[in-house]
Amino acid sequence: MTEPLLPDTSDTPANPPAPPQHWYGDVLAADGGVVQVRPIVPADADALAAFHTGLSDRTRYLRYFGPYPQISPKDMYRTTHVDYRDRVGLVAVLGTAVIGVARYELLARPGPRAAEVAFVIADEHQGRGLGSVLLEHLAGAAAENEVVAFVAEVLAENEAMITVFREAGYQLQRSRDGSEVHLEFAIDPTEALRTVRDSREAASEARSVGNLLAPGSVAVIGASPEQTRVGGAVLANLLAGGFSGPVFPVNLHRRSVRGVRAYATVREIPDEVDLAVVAVPPAAIGAVLDDCMAKGVKGLVVLTAGFGETGVAGLAAEHDLVAAARGHGMRVVGPSALGIANTDPAVGLNATLAPVLPERGRIGFFCQSGPLGAAILGEAAARNLGLSTFVSAGNRADVSGNDLLQYWDTAADTEVILLYLESFGNPRKFSRLARRVARGKPIVAVSSGRLAAGADMDRTVVRDLFGQAGIIQVDSISELFDCAALLACQPLPKGSRVAVVGNSAALNWLAIDAARSEGLRVHRPITAVDRGPGARPTERRAGRDSDRAEQGSDRVGRTKWGVRSARRSGRGADSVEPPERTTDGPEPIERGAVGVGVDGPVDLGPEATPADFREAVLAALRSDEVDAVIVVVAPPVPVPMEGFGDALRAAAAAAPEKPVLTTFVAASGIPRQLAVRTTAGAPARGSIPSYPDPERAARALARVDRYARWRDRPISPVVRPPGIDTTAAAALVEGWLADSGGRWLTDEEAVLLLDCYGIDVVEFRAVRDAEQAVAAADELGYPVAAKATGELWRRRPDLIGVRLDLWGPDAVRQAYTDLVEICGDPLLHVQKMATKGVGCVLRVTDDPSFGSVIQFGLSGMIIDLLGDRAYRALPLTQEEASALIDAPRAAPLLSEGPGRTGVDKAALAELAQRISALFDDIPQMRELSCDPVLAASASAEIIYARARIGPEPSRFDTGPRRLA
Repeated sequence: MTEPLLPDTSDTPANPPAPPQHWYGDVLAADGGVVQVRPIVPADADALAAFHTGLSDRTRYLRYFGPYPQISPKDMYRTTHVDYRDRVGLVAVLGTAVIGVARYELLARPGPRAAEVAFVIADEHQGRGLGSVLLEHLAGAAAENEVVAFVAEVLAENEAMITVFREAGYQLQRSRDGSEVHLEFAIDPTEALRTVRDSREAASEARSVGNLLAPGSVAVIGASPEQTRVGGAVLANLLAGGFSGPVFPVNLHRRSVRGVRAYATVREIPDEVDLAVVAVPPAAIGAVLDDCMAKGVKGLVVLTAGFGETGVAGLAAEHDLVAAARGHGMRVVGPSALGIANTDPAVGLNATLAPVLPERGRIGFFCQSGPLGAAILGEAAARNLGLSTFVSAGNRADVSGNDLLQYWDTAADTEVILLYLESFGNPRKFSRLARRVARGKPIVAVSSGRLAAGADMDRTVVRDLFGQAGIIQVDSISELFDCAALLACQPLPKGSRVAVVGNSAALNWLAIDAARSEGLRVHRPITAVDRGPGARPTERRAGRDSDRAEQGSDRVGRTKWGVRSARRSGRGADSVEPPERTTDGPEPIERGAVGVGVDGPVDLGPEATPADFREAVLAALRSDEVDAVIVVVAPPVPVPMEGFGDALRAAAAAAPEKPVLTTFVAASGIPRQLAVRTTAGAPARGSIPSYPDPERAARALARVDRYARWRDRPISPVVRPPGIDTTAAAALVEGWLADSGGRWLTDEEAVLLLDCYGIDVVEFRAVRDAEQAVAAADELGYPVAAKATGELWRRRPDLIGVRLDLWGPDAVRQAYTDLVEICGDPLLHVQKMATKGVGCVLRVTDDPSFGSVIQFGLSGMIIDLLGDRAYRALPLTQEEASALIDAPRAAPLLSEGPGRTGVDKAALAELAQRISALFDDIPQMRELSCDPVLAASASAEIIYARARIGPEPSRFDTGPRRLA
């Protein structure tokens, strides 16, 4: 055995402990390339020596303050033998080469633990942001080891390193001593640090996706002349799509494929290869990957199936594929992907298997399902909806919806984002990104049944959580494109008031019913006059008089259909006023009734002309009472539709701030008659979407309206209520977990933990005989309640295990005797009576798809059977906490009303915020149930609470940035 070069000490051990596994991670550099960050180990000595030798003299001088051509054996030993507590080293690795090193060593000084930090990056990799990444990860390791501050000694001329510290978001204390600068800063995460981290993460992830979607060259590995084969189909699509760069077919047995020079392997291609599309059998993937790594390919699109979807062995092979690709700087789309596309004419990338690709548009689409992706692209093309970019990620082993959200957030050519999701790689991050991105660009998502089933949740839960993040959740691909067409072509509505204009009484009323059922408010313009069969005789006569008056002159200032001009004031003989209301609410309107209320349709009649439509729609759009217009165009006999399309486009263009959507002879998407074309001929903003029936139009408008209301609300912060002791709570949980791998806390332990967060459970005492019960009641003060402690008895709706309002010792003794006889357990709780109120439930569960999810509702068996619960993902903002309390259908019972006083909903919202803070601070929290919570006019008191703790799951969204 070789003798150690240094004494075997605690911080320089001859046999270092195993490095923490969670310190290993793949990260993105600023240019979008992948680099691995991991702890230094003794086996790194040779790689570190090569790294040091490869540094330029200037870099070594700036790092070591002088010439230092070689690392001495003693220094190398100290560098590679660390204890991962007082001395920590991290390396950035690409392939097998070390390209960056960062270290900290604890300082021997009194006071809080502080460490000296330093790092150096290989010359050829400087400028990629790796110093910032290493500093983040080193600070994360230091925080785990109770180091609170970093100190750095830097040459004053080393401006690059000083900039890294300054731009990281730390509050620097800076002093200078001659040629050296002394820096010191706290490493505790602050909002500024998180903002910097999130900004850099967004930029690097967007860049990595941009590299995939705009490659300079593409190799198709497994290219085939047969278009019925995967490699043949994708090559044909690439060539037909007009890709702007070179395409290199790779086929071991052919010199050319489809007339293009082919190569036996990727290594033989003489030019650089940015993107490799892989279409070979799973057994050949290993060799292909080796070739791509040797060639320096930047990204892979793996169309090959047979990985994670096949079982445990396939999943292991999938993990190995991604690990190897990332280890050499590559990102992976797939496996089992349909491919990727970019319709930008400057790129012209169609690396998909889809036979049809939509035109250029401003919609970005991410899809997990490969087979479904082809159907989605076909549907988009059939509806005349253009896409900017498309990614079908298949098994989503690497590139995920989160990456695409980061890319589309800053992509100028994308205005609407569509997602088809089957799972989340990082639910907390998805929620954080969606909330940010949806503030500027609408996100429409359809989730498969697998998402809800895997989470043991129904679609109500998914819809609540999506709505919280500002995502428009839909139930089918058809509904996805219904919303997309409206969002891509028309402005957001400024309110929920909609006018219905049409020439079919039946379809008009279908639109009215659908709009009302979706929560929209139907408004007729106050000046509108019907000409259809449902119009009042006075309106028809007034219309005829108006027609005669307007023949040869428009001095009267009225349109053919009786819409009063804005130039006219006062009430003339031929003016029509809306019917008077006799109630405060909207009047019920019956179909077929002669009179039409102010919230009915504007019925133009079956003989309406394009000019009639133009005037009526324009009048509705100009009305201050209307925020959107649904137009029904359904001629009773076939007629040319170009004039109707021109009329609707002209009306919409005259009032471009309000959305117009239509049922245009049952067309779906953007009919050519309603399209406003770009110079390239693709439908552009201002085009009018059409729906096969009015119900679908109303449903799409209602969903977009709810999104617009969400976006209009100011951003609410996550507010931590006062009186929280995180340190005490963490110490309690750490102590309890030391004795077990995870468990339910006892009732007394739950009270202690909740008390750290200012959450009080109504005071109780555990007793084991009647006299203890009386003593407990005397101590608590009468009246009290006596309760059986088993879960079976707590949840019985007949309350047989509870005795309430016990006012004296005799009553307590009798209650104790009765309950022990019923439940057979001498352990009971004697609890102080709470203020009577409305029973509520607050629970948090640990969900694999969404992370920690809080639910709220009223308590009771009937409410449970109805499933009337509202759900939100944690952490809660101030506004979300209040909205959670108002969300259940039974929530009006919490407000003042006939025979009841309102409860303190602010206290319930604060309780939800405190619970949110608990789960955000203590990652070992797995579950919490506060049931019941009695809400009264001035309080919200928890009667009983249960809590479960367990090992911390992977939470990659809370520490240094890394790929999941």
